[in-house]
Amino acid sequence: MRVAYQFPGQGSQYPGMLRHLPDHPAVARTLVEAGEVLEENVRELDRAERLSSTTVTQVCLLIAGVATARVLMEEGAIPDAVAGHSVGAFGAAVTAGVLDFRDALQMVRLRGCLMEEAYPRGYGMGVVTGMGEQRLLSLVESVQSPDDPVYPANFNACDQIVIAGSITGLEQVFAAAFREGARQAHLLDVSVPSHCPLLKGVSKRLAAALDDITVREPRMPFAGNRRGRLLRRAEVVKEDLALGVSHPVRWFDATSLLVEVGVRLYVEMPPGSVLTRLATNAFPEVRSLAVDDSGVRSAAILTKRIQKEA
Repeated sequence: MRVAYQFPGQGSQYPGMLRHLPDHPAVARTLVEAGEVLEENVRELDRAERLSSTTVTQVCLLIAGVATARVLMEEGAIPDAVAGHSVGAFGAAVTAGVLDFRDALQMVRLRGCLMEEAYPRGYGMGVVTGMGEQRLLSLVESVQSPDDPVYPANFNACDQIVIAGSITGLEQVFAAAFREGARQAHLLDVSVPSHCPLLKGVSKRLAAALDDITVREPRMPFAGNRRGRLLRRAEVVKEDLALGVSHPVRWFDATSLLVEVGVRLYVEMPPGSVLTRLATNAFPEVRSLAVDDSGVRSAAILTKRIQKEA
């Protein structure tokens, strides 16, 4: 196992992200397909005012990731494994052959709508950098209350953890974290409290919807969010997609495991390079690149070169 494709989650979006995709027939086909499912002009979705919607943002992330992965694979750059952060897991599942792209679009749109409906205001997510897991979890526990719930959400790196909950609760944790020596603590561009028990109801409804679609056995290992393990069965991937929204993302565990089993190149699908920076910092022995930075041609060439070295 040499190459893993990474699919980013919410927070990586930027206006124009779909218009910056490679000029390639696979991208054009993906945009047409998405437009047929969503029944609108998807080229208008990545405008700044539209990206203020969680639902639109998540749909755009899926489209961008799948379109770029299709380009790379049509150029002969086939990954050995896939990993998707949060909603990026749906793009990873499509690339692994578990979900049909059309079904994934429906599921991601439903996921975003349910999340927005559950907590329309006063909630969100924030990141704390420069504190270990146990220290931060103690601070979260000390702040936690029925009126201002706050929970750990994404374990991105040894010293970078995302928390979710009420804005008031998040700000209390930030203040305590700075007093304890945290380097950074701030809100993210996410308006819902993802990956915590507040979204158990969303997981339940998403699981029911996923039960109504066809899933296929993955063509390659899929790095799960909930337990940070490699998943090789369709039903287990489906469960991870449903439960992931209400459980913390064990991103550091998943990417560490991929390195342990031989991954030597991480290629991040658009938009952005958040996951590339995480991988570069955590695994200096592994090459990491973002297609948004390097271009799709360079990513394809390097992917095939690394795999030939196996």
